Amino acid sequence: MTANSPSLRPWRDIDRRKSRQIMVGDVPVGGDAPITVQTMTNTLTSDAKATIDQIRRCEEAGVDIIRVSCPDVESTAALKQIVRASNVPIVADIHFHYKRGIEAAEAGAACLRINPGNIGSAQRVKEVVDAAKANGCAIRIGVNAGSLEKDLLEKYGEPCPEALVESALDHIKILQDHDFHEYKVAVKASDVFLAVAAYAQLAETVDCPLHLGITEAGGLIGGTVKSSIGMGNLLWSGIGDTIRVSLSAEPEEEVRVGYEMLKALGLRTRGVRVVSCPSCARQGFDVIRTVQTLEERLQHIRTPLSLSVLGCVVNGPGEARETDIGITGGGAGKHMVYLSGVTDHHVSDSDMVDHIVKLVEDKAAEIEAATEAAAQQVEAAE
Repeated sequence: MTANSPSLRPWRDIDRRKSRQIMVGDVPVGGDAPITVQTMTNTLTSDAKATIDQIRRCEEAGVDIIRVSCPDVESTAALKQIVRASNVPIVADIHFHYKRGIEAAEAGAACLRINPGNIGSAQRVKEVVDAAKANGCAIRIGVNAGSLEKDLLEKYGEPCPEALVESALDHIKILQDHDFHEYKVAVKASDVFLAVAAYAQLAETVDCPLHLGITEAGGLIGGTVKSSIGMGNLLWSGIGDTIRVSLSAEPEEEVRVGYEMLKALGLRTRGVRVVSCPSCARQGFDVIRTVQTLEERLQHIRTPLSLSVLGCVVNGPGEARETDIGITGGGAGKHMVYLSGVTDHHVSDSDMVDHIVKLVEDKAAEIEAATEAAAQQVEAAE
């Protein structure tokens, strides 16, 4: 299908906002680049080993960019080792102290998370921007409803979309006045309505990439719901170039939730997309426990493919027709396996989970081999 061809399923189409593209290390953000998934470490950055170990777990979960806080000189001193060990670009989170920004840029950070207006005099801002330029650093302006400037709170009376957007524009102007344009912007709030309205206004006002987030969203379940409502709303509207799901949970969980959000909207594909039923008295096997086990055992799969796990024949065959691999519960401990939407064979209770894992691994290997062969053919033709 060409770019101008009509969509087969127009109700699924998302028309992404056109932003200019910047580079965060070797990862493009904005433009036509895939929406990237970020998280932030919660170890002491000064403890390089603990931080690197946590980064490894996030890399295994698929993180594209990872942020580390640099509140003191010990943290920026450890940053060089962390950057060297990381396989993804590192963003240094800087608040107030301009020297930490300079140190982080010189240590190899791919991006600085700062608010230029909060790091001191014009001369200090210039020094940080010059360090970013000299070291190929991008900058992420991070406006937050919980830390708006005093004059804006006095002007508007409370955090509101207009206040967040005005703060962002003020910080953008500082960077532009220093002829710096490699920036992205966030206008985060813990209030879903406030965040969505602020991002929607900002998206119409600027052309830079937008970093989405519902800040201080809560724990794994509550925070996932809030983030999905807020960021899902924006992403569905085509707004957002990079996302961070803020959860009171381990960073790798933020990454998994972020990917699930993007997968649900068809914006990114990575790993196994599971379609499963909530289970009921008709189920032929324990659906809930089976899905939990399969999700844990299939976390290592990065190849995009789909798996349906349905407890009975009411919806099982229909869902299986739309997935790469399907399992539908049957009687007497015998369950039907579907391959590429077609009934293929039965499997017993005792063998089911191991069998499905093997089928998924084999399918992933088959897809990867076909993709590699196609790439080699294209290369040969050139």
